[in-house]
Amino acid sequence: MNFLAHIYLSGEDQELKIGNFIADSVKGKKQLLQYPDRIRQGITLHRKIDSYTDTHSIVRKSVSRLFPKYRHYSTVIVDVLYDHFLAANWKEYSDIPLETYVAEFYDLLHEYHEVLPKQIQNFMPYMIKDNWLLSYATIPGIGTILYQMNQRTKNRSKMNFAVIELEQYYSDFDKEFRSFFEELELYTKNEIRTL
Repeated sequence: MNFLAHIYLSGEDQELKIGNFIADSVKGKKQLLQYPDRIRQGITLHRKIDSYTDTHSIVRKSVSRLFPKYRHYSTVIVDVLYDHFLAANWKEYSDIPLETYVAEFYDLLHEYHEVLPKQIQNFMPYMIKDNWLLSYATIPGIGTILYQMNQRTKNRSKMNFAVIELEQYYSDFDKEFRSFFEELELYTKNEIRTL
């Protein structure tokens, strides 16, 4: 799952959200121990969500559709595509409008700016200016995100072309996302109870 799903799956707990959001930038146990308990638990939750996602049969089906063309980048692309389906169908998951939800999250990032890893502090202004989380809701928005990610791989991934498969197999990806996300929500709620 990508940024929006990790934030959403944290529920209303602000520090859990921050931890879940920053987890990919926190390496090893030494860095993990620098954070307050609840942020640490958010980082742990993120890792559990990733592990659950990467081994799930429905996700593997989505990945296999992309694998012949994108190889090991396929899992990253599916994470982004699944965030698209969450954003595009947001009203089914939250009573808070997506625009409001992401604006409140950006405010939360400002509030916790000092504890964010340097890497996140550096890209945060671009994330907010270009409103990445809201842009996930549209195919052109996802196209822009995939283009930027492809640039970060120095054009090796060709991820920017994955919007072609998104449009071509839209209903298949949508169906897979919905089935998987229902299971992921249950899994995450249970994991939060045990943190």
